[in-house]
Amino acid sequence: MAQGLYPEYWEADVVLRDGSTGHLRPISPDDADAVQAFHMRQSQNSIYLRFFTYKSSLSEKELKRFTEVDHVGRVAFVVTRGQDIIGIGRYDRLDNPDEAEVAFNVSDAYQGRGLGSILLEHLAAAARENGIRRFTAEVLPENRKMITVFAEAGYEVERRFDDGVVELNFNIDPTERSRAVMEAREHRAEARSMQTLLAPSSVAVIGASRSWGSVGYSLLEHIVDGGFTGPVAGVNPEAFELNGMVAYGSIAEVPGPVDLAVIAVPYDQVLAVVEECGRAGVKGLLVATAGFADDDGEGLSRQRALVHCARSYGMRVVGPASLGIINTDPAVRLNASMAPELPVPGGLGLFSQSAAIGVMLHAAAARRSLGLSSALSAGNRADVSGNDAMQYWEDDPRTRAVALYLESIGNPRKFSRIARRLSRMKPVIVAKSDVMGLQLPPGHAVRTTQAPAGALDAMLRQSGVIRVETNEQLMDVAQIVVGQPVPDGAGVAVFSNSLALGKVLADAARSQQLEVVRMDAHLELDGGQSVALPALEKALTEALEDPAVSSLILTLIPAVGLAPEAILPVLNRCGRAAGKAVVACFTGVLDPAAQLEGLRSGSGGGSDHEDATVPCFASPGAAVSALGAVVRYSRWRAGEHGVFAELEGIDEEAAAAQLAQVLSGVRDVGLRRLDSGQAGRLLGAYGISVLPSIPFDSIGEALEAAEALGWPVALKTVEENLRHRLDFGGVRLNIGDQSGLRAGIEAMRAELRPFGSPGLEIQAMAPPGQACVIRAIEDPLLGPVISFGLAGDAVNLLDDWAHGIPPLTTVDVADLVRTPRASRRLFGYQGLPPVDIPAIEDLLLRVALLKDRHPEIALLRFNPVLVSASGLAILSAEVSVGNPQQRTDSARRAMRD
Repeated sequence: MAQGLYPEYWEADVVLRDGSTGHLRPISPDDADAVQAFHMRQSQNSIYLRFFTYKSSLSEKELKRFTEVDHVGRVAFVVTRGQDIIGIGRYDRLDNPDEAEVAFNVSDAYQGRGLGSILLEHLAAAARENGIRRFTAEVLPENRKMITVFAEAGYEVERRFDDGVVELNFNIDPTERSRAVMEAREHRAEARSMQTLLAPSSVAVIGASRSWGSVGYSLLEHIVDGGFTGPVAGVNPEAFELNGMVAYGSIAEVPGPVDLAVIAVPYDQVLAVVEECGRAGVKGLLVATAGFADDDGEGLSRQRALVHCARSYGMRVVGPASLGIINTDPAVRLNASMAPELPVPGGLGLFSQSAAIGVMLHAAAARRSLGLSSALSAGNRADVSGNDAMQYWEDDPRTRAVALYLESIGNPRKFSRIARRLSRMKPVIVAKSDVMGLQLPPGHAVRTTQAPAGALDAMLRQSGVIRVETNEQLMDVAQIVVGQPVPDGAGVAVFSNSLALGKVLADAARSQQLEVVRMDAHLELDGGQSVALPALEKALTEALEDPAVSSLILTLIPAVGLAPEAILPVLNRCGRAAGKAVVACFTGVLDPAAQLEGLRSGSGGGSDHEDATVPCFASPGAAVSALGAVVRYSRWRAGEHGVFAELEGIDEEAAAAQLAQVLSGVRDVGLRRLDSGQAGRLLGAYGISVLPSIPFDSIGEALEAAEALGWPVALKTVEENLRHRLDFGGVRLNIGDQSGLRAGIEAMRAELRPFGSPGLEIQAMAPPGQACVIRAIEDPLLGPVISFGLAGDAVNLLDDWAHGIPPLTTVDVADLVRTPRASRRLFGYQGLPPVDIPAIEDLLLRVALLKDRHPEIALLRFNPVLVSASGLAILSAEVSVGNPQQRTDSARRAMRD
């Protein structure tokens, strides 16, 4: 069989069930010897279960058949670890071109690590790409492991027993259940891989030094001084003793297994050390060495080689240029970082990228007594990312909230998926650079976005994360969600001992969408502690017992004889008794030694106690802003998130066939605009119809078109920027007869002559309604992006768009319609009747589904969509297609390059 082009984009690094990694790629004829070696390592039982007989070796004919495939009708993948093949999966198309037979073979040494399910996901994705919709497999009844792989994949599997063999058949189109199964497996595997890094049983520091102040010296010292609970080894070929311990000349000499290797060797030695770690069986790497971002293109190339080498041996990589990783769990006590002391234990999981930002965040957390559960600095983020960290923190019972500072993002769709799931259980706070996605920090090698401004922020809102602008705002929010229960409503009680300050605070609360339910700005606190504190406790308790109050802010100016430390226990008792959030703000304090920001103890002691749970601020504005952000998050978490609607009238296969026909033989990256017939058939497969229009050259052709469409008609120019502009003479409406059409054509041609005399068309008249615009693109970074706005000056001059990143739930689409500032016109405005909102939401759901399933659609534009009180009409549709760039998130598990 003729061999097709090698599909390099099918290659992927994958995370196995045990958290280690493997490399998956299409098979090639060069793999013949490796396939034979794989076969001969297998047990007799495994060979029998695969081939229904025992073969001591594979014949040359069999090897040729297994390794020479066309990557279309016959596809095979191998998963490798180092130079060895550890798993093989393949499909062969049957006589029915929609069906293929699938088979797997997993190394005895790697069974039980999820290789079968990974191979099935990638084979199904390749098969769908090649027009195959069903898999069949023949399995011996005793091969329960393989039967389980198919049964637990999330597909509807049909079983039939015939002649001693179990025959399985199933449709391989992704379903909600199969996607959920894939995501659950991905979550478990990636969380496990992070556990190896964040909770290792043993650590080795390679490049550990006796020179005080060096990176290697500091890392080893901090691990030892932090009280790491497992064995620690220092590796340096030039030292006999390090930090009071025996030094080893290489990682291979370290006795016992090493879970985490911390690499702090010179830049030009890193790759060799990674290779040594792989051969020694190390499970994970922390690369503190910098320099990769400073070496122009060569640095990125070496960085990729580092990651490729590590993953080929099953290792994950933090860094390079990482500040380190921290785990305050008493069972671990890992301080593999440049921080001189292990932070205070607490509930915040902290992720940062650059070392400089990491230092700032660690310092801010320490200054505020904000305890950490664990922290990770990704440095250049060549491998381990914020997505991986969130997978770990989702299951970590010690982590109550997650904070991430992001400078770049490699897989936004996956981020959105994980963050949306995590945010339903734990607050996720994200601070990001304003240019994130538009330009890359040094050392980061990911795609940049071409999406409209605001699309990335829209993705974050969809995900339910608490978006902040700065590190300080991140810490402001973190100390509330870590120290206090998340409010279950917007009702807030405001207390102060200053009427002016209380009013300012109340106004600020309302601007943050908080509802001031109770307010007392006349607190009398100058009578001494014995009088003031009981009165304060009574007032706060009464307010917090009000069901309408979900949180309380106390802001005070200095009171004679009453220190803030004396007030904190009162706040703590009242808040805990009510189970509601309390926030304190002490302003106007002149003592430079006073510590008035951060989590403070409610026991009346210092700020380093375990009960340091009262969030304190020096700025009332910062306190209200942070509380407002938390309440908005609470509203999102408690609200309806919608469902991924099952829409009627969808024929995905017909749309795929139409796109395949249009793109047949196209290899370039240019776009091809569909004609009206092609666009109509494609959109029709998703239940979307466009009001018919007919272009013409002569008046006779125009009259025939009008008769075919039915009077009255609209006369339009085909020029995109003029076809809907009454003010420029680009459209004439409600033409009811032949004489009116003749006159209209002559007048329009005269008016459009200054614009180059563009062509004209006749279109059926639509019911009057509000004009809207829908646009969808395929972005290199974000994937599909859907934009919605009201047509005209609102979107053209004011950029009044709403954006969404599919897949979109029914709630996401409802928000999309209501987000533009001009959307009030859709719901009845200045006496106009409200339009058919369900109709526009249904159209947006169909567009989102179409764009999500078919990345070949590079651009889709409906302008205008006329929405009336009872339906809508699409007057113009533009569809351009092209060879799709491979999305960063799909129905197969793959690690980012």
